[in-house]
Amino acid sequence: MTQFLVRRLVFAAITFFTIVTVVFFLVRIAPGGPFDGERRLPPEIEQNLRAAYNLDAPLYEQYGRFMARLVQGDLGPSFKQKDFSINELIAAGLPVSMGLGISALLVALFLGLLLGTAAGFNQGTAIDRTLMGLSNFNLAIPTIVSAPLMVLFFSVILSLFPAGGADSIWHFVLPTFALAIPFSAELARLVRGGVAEAMYEPHVRTAYAKGIGTVRTINRHVLPIAVLPMISYLAPAAAGLLTGTVVIEQVFNLPGIGRYFVDGALNRDYTLVMGVTIVYSLAILIFNLIADIAYGLVDPRIRVSQ
Repeated sequence: MTQFLVRRLVFAAITFFTIVTVVFFLVRIAPGGPFDGERRLPPEIEQNLRAAYNLDAPLYEQYGRFMARLVQGDLGPSFKQKDFSINELIAAGLPVSMGLGISALLVALFLGLLLGTAAGFNQGTAIDRTLMGLSNFNLAIPTIVSAPLMVLFFSVILSLFPAGGADSIWHFVLPTFALAIPFSAELARLVRGGVAEAMYEPHVRTAYAKGIGTVRTINRHVLPIAVLPMISYLAPAAAGLLTGTVVIEQVFNLPGIGRYFVDGALNRDYTLVMGVTIVYSLAILIFNLIADIAYGLVDPRIRVSQ
């Protein structure tokens, strides 16, 4: 197990280093710069700004200084929001993104288990076809489409929830469901398949033969088998929920790191883009590492073969 874990840690470290390096050079070789705008700065002022932020140095020197700061946990200053460092911006926005991602994960788990169990228990019936059709529809509609439609219907037409902002818990209801619905549909499909397969297990059929109630049979004998595929999906789903907040935060005007990432990309704020990319990359790698470790604990064959 130790060798398996070491290999996974080394692979994660190499992947993280590669991501940081590629993104660093991509954002700098792209046309434009952080001090370009509608009103062109005088050349001497722009030159002073570039010198102050070390942008006049060769790329390899900029890269070396950035990596040296990164090792110390310093992501540098923001080029556009001059009163804040990248660490401060991420510290302010990360709780919003994490709170949204965690709440969406909980909602997705609840809906996925509920719909998947109902569909699997009624396999081949109209209920099964209806629920799976609804899940396929939710998977087919991208969040960039469903989120504005939810704002139009629930905020503009019905006036049930706020259309944007983060002033109260009610402001997070629509973003949470908009982010959770596609993932709940995928979980429902996984649980449905697991429930449908578990219903034919000998011990489940024996439980029915003994007259054990349906709810008790599902809770004690069916779900423990049916949720195994869902557990393996949770790690990449959690990473996807965190990174999926980019669109949601823009639509609902939430002050999370996803919104900072879009603003940084539009304004060519190099350090802000790098900071958010690092956070997202670390989150994805950590979740995937947890999944790999879980696979290794559950199935020893994975530890041996890899």
